[in-house]
Amino acid sequence: MCRLTALGVPPAEAARAAKSTGSGELPGSAEAGREPSGSSASDGAPTASEDFRKVPASSLPLGRNARTETRGLAKAATRLDAASVQQQLAQLVSRYGPVDAWQEVIMPCLQAVGRRWESAGDRHVEIEHLLSWHVSSVLHSTPWQPEKTGAATALLACVPGEQHTLALEALSAALGARGLAVRMFGAALPAAALEDAVRRIGPAAVVLWSQVRSTANPALAQHIRNLDWGIRGARVQAKVFLAGPGWPTVGLPEFTRLHTLQGGVDAVVAACSE
Repeated sequence: MCRLTALGVPPAEAARAAKSTGSGELPGSAEAGREPSGSSASDGAPTASEDFRKVPASSLPLGRNARTETRGLAKAATRLDAASVQQQLAQLVSRYGPVDAWQEVIMPCLQAVGRRWESAGDRHVEIEHLLSWHVSSVLHSTPWQPEKTGAATALLACVPGEQHTLALEALSAALGARGLAVRMFGAALPAAALEDAVRRIGPAAVVLWSQVRSTANPALAQHIRNLDWGIRGARVQAKVFLAGPGWPTVGLPEFTRLHTLQGGVDAVVAACSE
């Protein structure tokens, strides 16, 4: 029962499960490996919204429709239980893949933890730091499929001054898991280094992340968009995507915005397939 409640299962349900099974598993847990939303399985497997169990709101601002996995992860992070956080995250990404794990569980949990410390005058920020570190660790360990020889490349980078990399790491993991050629440059890539990387790699897609308004750099994005390379008469340019809440919500119509992880994966895959 204690193990189940630590994973976010309501106490009453955990008690019933412990008494009825004697093994600490929820009834029907043998079905836990079923495919999440977006699965290509043709055997009638349920979607992610059916597979993730919904529970009442916890002490964190998770919302009334928070999923068991989200609640369990938030509880472990609140306890600063690093081993449990790492284990739960690894199981989520392995079972559902980086996209569904991020959108269904990890992002809601990060948002809830962030709201908690923001409303408490920056107290409890250690919870977010611990959770973010382990999310990054698990995303980095997500297996990548082999790149195809001569495949188009996607370049991912935070704009100069931008230190928030987690969402870009999720995109990198999701693209790598699909076998795309990805070059991830992480936080605060200087403008000159970004230009050099684009010229050397010749990517089909460039994703620029800005978390806060102060780091958004439309002039740099336009400069990267205007770079071209290749032989005379057949020069090419990268398609530049703007990702993150720091970019202006209006203007810049020549750029494609990425608003979700799944949308980002779809857009980059399409650009690299042209």
